[in-house]
Amino acid sequence: MQSFVVANFSKSVHENVAGEFFVDSTCIDCDTCRQLAPETFGEASEYAYVFSQPTKLPQIQKALRALLCCPTGSIGTLHTNNSKAVRDDFPLPLADNIFYCGFNSPKSYGANSYFILDGAGNWLIDSPKYLPFLVEKFSVMGGIRYIFLTHRDDVADAERYAATFSSERIIHRADQDSQPEAEKILDGQQPVELTPGFIAIPTPGHTQGHCVLLMNNRFLFTGDHLWWDRNAKRLHASRSACWYSWQEQTQSMEKLKEFRFSFVLCGHGQRIELPESLMQSELALLVERMCLT
Repeated sequence: MQSFVVANFSKSVHENVAGEFFVDSTCIDCDTCRQLAPETFGEASEYAYVFSQPTKLPQIQKALRALLCCPTGSIGTLHTNNSKAVRDDFPLPLADNIFYCGFNSPKSYGANSYFILDGAGNWLIDSPKYLPFLVEKFSVMGGIRYIFLTHRDDVADAERYAATFSSERIIHRADQDSQPEAEKILDGQQPVELTPGFIAIPTPGHTQGHCVLLMNNRFLFTGDHLWWDRNAKRLHASRSACWYSWQEQTQSMEKLKEFRFSFVLCGHGQRIELPESLMQSELALLVERMCLT
């Protein structure tokens, strides 16, 4: 069985409320725990903390999922917990044969990854930790035909998954040095239909080779390009985490207005589903804000 880092109560952050669950100072503020258990974990200036102890079983299960998926093992409990009981919840169903993989990798700063069941071949969007448990689960679900890598930051253990499942890794040439042996290389700035219903859209900005994946004109896998700000309750992109060009990222966001989708499934930040018309309105407002910064 895969060994996990165990959180240290002596390093517990001072914002934690007293009780069974705690976050220690090794937290990298990746947002994984707040996505999985927002009733329990809050956001301090540079790390997460426990703002409300879970008391009911559904809340405890969510908190245990967060403990398992924390990329740095920064969440702990004062007593022995039953996290094994929630391990089989992963990959976690989201919608329409789309799953959140869990077990976020520190190699990608705790970015989310997703698994898609598709009759023409299953997809992995970015990569979780390489774990025998996940390999077994993916195998039972039919393996992995394609691995779409949104950008260089979130490749994590993609190479190992590709080797295990003989998968075709897809990445843009501008970020190929992060996966030099990738099987399919995207070029240029035009959208590319990879298979029926799956369109790769180059969105340079966060990195030069950043791309998003549009599935069935409904689900947009956005990597680090776009996410939902749960506090401001609006779509968001980060200039402070833009490693290549904010101007190009703004232009890339403008380009997304040509497409239709109702789900944003991101690498970092909050996932969101909105009516298509509202999503378009929110996207237009975001572009306006980006042009002003």
